[in-house]
Formats: sequence, structure tokens, C-alpha cells
Amino acid sequence: MILASLLPGRRRIRRMVGSDDGGVHSVARTHVGRIRTINEDRVFDSASRGLWAVADGMGGHSAGDIAAQTIVDSLRALADDSARFDSDAIETALAAAGQQIHAKAAGSTRVSGSTIVALHIDGGDGTLFWAGDSRAYRARAGRIDQLSRDHSLVQDLVDSGALAPAMADRHPQAHVITRALGASANVAIERRTITVEPGDIYLLCSDGLTRGHADPALLAYLGGPLDQIAEELLGDALASGGADNISLVLIAID
Repeated sequence: MILASLLPGRRRIRRMVGSDDGGVHSVARTHVGRIRTINEDRVFDSASRGLWAVADGMGGHSAGDIAAQTIVDSLRALADDSARFDSDAIETALAAAGQQIHAKAAGSTRVSGSTIVALHIDGGDGTLFWAGDSRAYRARAGRIDQLSRDHSLVQDLVDSGALAPAMADRHPQAHVITRALGASANVAIERRTITVEPGDIYLLCSDGLTRGHADPALLAYLGGPLDQIAEELLGDALASGGADNISLVLIAID
């Protein structure tokens, strides 16, 4: 991933998390992939607080991985603070993490930053937050929809009509993003409110999972235990080359 006008580099290791909380079941995976030596992805999985996230760092070792970890640490600290936990507080925590990342990189020749996609569920309401090209999907009633819109050069070209959607993944600048927390002092975090229904499955993921995948291909995995779905998605991404770090969180609403 490259931030437009700014960045080189990338990240990763393997980690597994699973949790149950009443009517919500979630699992998470992160993997270094087959090519990278550092995992700059981080995942956050807290069904008990109704909060999940995937952060995809950039800037290389001791930059991208620390940026992503800073974001996850900020969310974890917020989730542990029951006195001030709501969607507004989550957005504030993400913005503060971005400012912290930017401040740490000040004076360095290396740019540090991270994409973020996060989901907060409170009863039948959900709030998505994102910056960059990590994505959120929802499977409902036999179809899957992308709920986030990439902040990327290629997406801007598609939106303007200058590039056909089918050509997006093959574009030579497919990894160039236009937003990342920490890349500047104040980065706009996009926010979307959604309605959550029983039977929904939500997928948060870094671009290491979605690169080269058509959205309908993801639907083929959505059956059976959540752990199995996560393993199949990860296994397919690795079998397709695993050129980048791969991270995902799956959330099922009972």
C-alpha cells in the first residue's frame, strides 16, 4: 500500500482470536503472508464491547507495525473505559491515535501511517469507521455488499469514470491510497450508520484479503462455522500468492 504522494513500504505474523458474547460471535485472523517478513497488520476483536477493527500499517518495520498497534491500543484502552464508550468516543480515539502516530514520525524521513476499518454494534444499530482501503462487507439474505468505499487513487478514477471497475485491481497504482491515520496531523475518518439484523455476517479486512477477489467470491464461503469461514478465506488468499499481509475479522449476528 502506498499513500498518494508519500509512501514506500509494508509489513507482518500470525495470530488467532475468537470470542462469543450472547447474540454475537466473532473471530479474527492475521497472517504475515508468503512474501513479507514483517506483519504490519493488527486486529481488534471484542464482542463483549461490540467493537472490532482491522488496521493495516505502512512505512516498514518500526513504523507501519507501530502505527497499527497504536490504533489498536487506543481502541483497547477505550473499550476498557466503560464510563465513556460510544461511537463518538471511538471516532475521537481514532483521531487521537492518528495524531499520536504523526507526532512520533515528526522529524523522521520515514512516513508512518495505517488504514483503519472499525465496526461498533450497539443493539440493532451499527457504526462503521474507516480511512484508507481496508474494507467492510455485509452478508445478508444471500448477497454481500461492500459497506465502505476505498480512499484510494484507483477508486477516485473509477468514481470519475476514468477507469472501469473491472480494471481497478490491475491498475499499476492499485496500492496507492489517499488517506491513512498518521500520514498527516488531521485525517478525515469516514463514518457510516447501519442497521444490524439477525443473520447478518460482517467482514472487516485488510487489502491483503481482497486484492484480486471479486465480491461475489467472498459469498461462497459464508456457510458453516465462523472459524471455518475465516480459515477458508485466509487459505484462499495465501493460495492466491499471499503477496501482502492478510487480516480479517468476521462478526456473526445470531
